[in-house]
Amino acid sequence: MASPNLLLIALSALVIVIYVFTNSAVLVWVERKVCGHIQQRPGPYEVGPFGLLQTAIDGLKLMGKQLIVPDNADKKLFKLGPILGFVPPIVAMIVVPFSTKLQIHELDIGVLFIIALASINVLAILISGWASANKYSLFGAVRSVAQNIAYEIPLLLTLLSAVLYFGSLKLSEMTAAQGGFWFVFTPFGLVGFLIYFVTGMAETNRAPFDLPEAESELTAGFHTEYSGMGFGLFFLGEYTNMLLVGAIATSVFLGGYNLPGIALEGTGIILELLKLVIFLAKVYFLIFVMIWMRWTFPRVRFDQLLNLCWKYLIPLSLANLVAVALWVKAFGG
Repeated sequence: MASPNLLLIALSALVIVIYVFTNSAVLVWVERKVCGHIQQRPGPYEVGPFGLLQTAIDGLKLMGKQLIVPDNADKKLFKLGPILGFVPPIVAMIVVPFSTKLQIHELDIGVLFIIALASINVLAILISGWASANKYSLFGAVRSVAQNIAYEIPLLLTLLSAVLYFGSLKLSEMTAAQGGFWFVFTPFGLVGFLIYFVTGMAETNRAPFDLPEAESELTAGFHTEYSGMGFGLFFLGEYTNMLLVGAIATSVFLGGYNLPGIALEGTGIILELLKLVIFLAKVYFLIFVMIWMRWTFPRVRFDQLLNLCWKYLIPLSLANLVAVALWVKAFGG
């Protein structure tokens, strides 16, 4: 018989999976509506009130479509790609502290665990583009490898700065340490947050950094040959990665479930729900900013993308890391 802890973890994981699917469905509708208002269009409004059922209908349509595998494709890798793009961000959510008690499982290497799983995303894109036997897919995959290798460096350096500052790899301890004063209120935290947010958008392949799937140049990029739920899993993975990027930024830089200047201490169902609402409000505000930026800024050129990272973000994140190290050495954090 399974232990109560294993059953609790399994139940919590099921809740996370349901939440991720619901989150993706809601964000698709929100993105369409935000895009519509930014471009002075109504967005979906016919299927259900305010178009709320449009995403559900589109999801059913995707599930009903056949997953077509090209004749020249590597069939095993072709089917593995969408799974690698969707599963790791869900697994990474188990270490996110939504509140003091609402965390599936704490790990001593929580930040490292998330970074390791997030790096699989580029592998999923590379496998999918390579296995598709399509030149547009391969070009998108090659772009993704160059982009992710570049932007993972400043992202890692930025999170390492936070690890040095807090003296822990646990997200829960980082959040608890920001009870009355968020990390973003420090010069190190502000610079780190801005770098992390930019690199986070690049890691999720969101516009203006969506070079791996640039529709005007590569048809659909690395997922050109995918149909049905093959494409659907990539879609779900993108929105789950957005959620994960927002959750990490909230936990590390924005105080998690804490309010500025107010440390929420104590236990109780009402207090835990309040913490959950505060945490999710911060996360979805960051996601709204990602959506806002997508429909506001044009896609950058590939040389501009790499120049921004190698010439500016990496030196700046490295300087920030050195500054944090000197501060911790001199003043003890």
